[in-house]
Amino acid sequence: MARIEGVHLPDRKRVEYALTYIFGVGLKRSRDILTKVKIDFNKRAKDLTDEDVAAIQKAIDGMFVIEGELHKEITMGIKRLQEIGSYRGLRHKRGLPVRGQNTKTNARTRKGPRRSGAAVALKRKAAAKK
Repeated sequence: MARIEGVHLPDRKRVEYALTYIFGVGLKRSRDILTKVKIDFNKRAKDLTDEDVAAIQKAIDGMFVIEGELHKEITMGIKRLQEIGSYRGLRHKRGLPVRGQNTKTNARTRKGPRRSGAAVALKRKAAAKK
């Protein structure tokens, strides 16, 4: 089993797709890396030699920020937005969508599951006042 940047690559997958299991490496970057190292895209991850794995590791280290460093960079960017008090930082703090999406009916991924009974209780209060 090939291990690159602390990530075990799935043995049965083609190398170009197996490399996408590394955080920060998509299909385009995977193909760029394999082209630079001159490894066939159709080769399976289990068929990689130690030299191939070392060459891929070296290419990734030289070209991209990935895994832990990338997570840290993203977190620092969000933290910076929150500290300067920007609108985007406030949205991150409140756990709401950051990029202008509608929140009246959607945004369940960011807001979490609906709190049951909140809307029903408001309707009952309004009906009782009449």
